[in-house]
Amino acid sequence: MKKFFTSESVTEGHPDKVCDNISDGILDAILAQDPMARAAIECAAAFDTLLIMGEVTTTAEVDYEAKAREIIKEIGYVEGTFSYDKCKIITAIHQQSPDIAMGVNASLEKKTSGGDEADQLGAGDQGMMFGYACRETKELMPLTLSLSHRLAKRLTDVRKSGLLPYLRPDGKTQVTVEYVDGVAKRVDTVVVSTQHDAVVSQEQIRADMKKYVIDEIVPAELMDENTKIYVNPTGRFEIGGPEGDSGLTGRKIIVDTYGGRCAHGGGAFSGKDPTKVDRSAAYYSRYIAKNLVAAGLADEVEIQVAYAIGVAKPVSVFVNSHGTGKVDDETLVEIVKKEFDLRPYAIIRELKLRNPVFKKTAAYGHFGYKGFSWEQTDKVEALKKYL
Repeated sequence: MKKFFTSESVTEGHPDKVCDNISDGILDAILAQDPMARAAIECAAAFDTLLIMGEVTTTAEVDYEAKAREIIKEIGYVEGTFSYDKCKIITAIHQQSPDIAMGVNASLEKKTSGGDEADQLGAGDQGMMFGYACRETKELMPLTLSLSHRLAKRLTDVRKSGLLPYLRPDGKTQVTVEYVDGVAKRVDTVVVSTQHDAVVSQEQIRADMKKYVIDEIVPAELMDENTKIYVNPTGRFEIGGPEGDSGLTGRKIIVDTYGGRCAHGGGAFSGKDPTKVDRSAAYYSRYIAKNLVAAGLADEVEIQVAYAIGVAKPVSVFVNSHGTGKVDDETLVEIVKKEFDLRPYAIIRELKLRNPVFKKTAAYGHFGYKGFSWEQTDKVEALKKYL
């Protein structure tokens, strides 16, 4: 059976990603001084204005405006309406609600039965989070998303290196892969849209994107004479970033996760400290899924966990191996419950999420990269005994 599937990515200069970068950059600056801080920082950007808003409870002293301008400059907005030195910045930050803090500071289990050390923290909110892994790439991520992220990152690299100096920070990529009987066979379509100077021709942009971006990333064996390539299909892309379209923290949740290959609980990541299970439990769910696949218990795994605010233990754990499991899904659920501690305190401790590691996640996806604690496969040997 033949099927086509598509995923997209965006560069760090996309208006939504500008906001994600600032949110996580401020979060890291806070955690560097105060690892126990509580934060949920969101940004909105439009035309020449940036709004930094949310709740922060911390002993850290961070100049939010200065940090935002530093990040805007780092991304590459050094001239124009939304340049780092000219844009207007408004801050609207308040402390975490005491009603929320009451449930996070001591879980329901801690209050009612004493519990153990990992019962100290309750979940920072209700909701469901998903994790996913599959065998399509060496990093156990979907091929469509992996290629889209790498194209977007390459687009940024050729701009920042000076190889293609006419490029500007905003950009988007998209890849469609043809699958036959569930196996990736070829790349059907590649889309690259990139902001650029007014002086460059579309012919040069198309030639350069093919030579320096697409051919460098998409394996030649996956391309054929029928592969369609679209570069700036509207014809021009001079106005970009917040000047061209508004941006908002957390509006690229599918780009951030698995490119649409599995369900999503709806919660965003950027700007949130690890007591927010929207972030920490999603990272841990990826950690579980990746270890299950790496151990050979399944070729594809989707995991859902769900929480009640103020309660440490998840209210449910769901596993779907899409028929690829070496044991049934019910058994996989029992393995997950036995081998992984899904309480927020335990997740934060095991993945070392009190450290300022989040700015690196703010563009090109939160999963599939070496160096992130949730990408380790250190549970593989322990899991193999269930084969």
